[in-house]
Amino acid sequence: MTIKREELIAKALESRHNAYAPYSHFFVGAAVQTEEGEVVGGFNIENASFGATNCAERTAIFSALNQGARRIVALAVAGDPEHFTYPCGICRQVMAEFAGQDMPVFIVKSALDYREETLAALLPGAFTPKDLEEYKDV
Repeated sequence: MTIKREELIAKALESRHNAYAPYSHFFVGAAVQTEEGEVVGGFNIENASFGATNCAERTAIFSALNQGARRIVALAVAGDPEHFTYPCGICRQVMAEFAGQDMPVFIVKSALDYREETLAALLPGAFTPKDLEEYKDV
């Protein structure tokens, strides 16, 4: 499958403008490409009860799942335009649930300034659904 890098990056940058971050003022956008080739955006959504806050990456993944996807093949995240904003640990774990370890992750400052990582590089030794397979019949 062809990764839609430019479209993913553009959608992540666009989604950042929709972020709801009245407390931190740290606006983050993300986009995922599904196995079917669809590109779905998401943004961070803060809450006065900080534990209820949702990151942009998870919003994008959950939005794609809501649209019927079950696997993602690429992700882009755009945060502070002055610094590279990497996914938090929870988002990395959620990515591992729905993507392969070779999935490209684009860390974006601007359309022309980004880094390409893999999920394996961001979450080495990931705990995945495969780790639970031996317990299915227990």
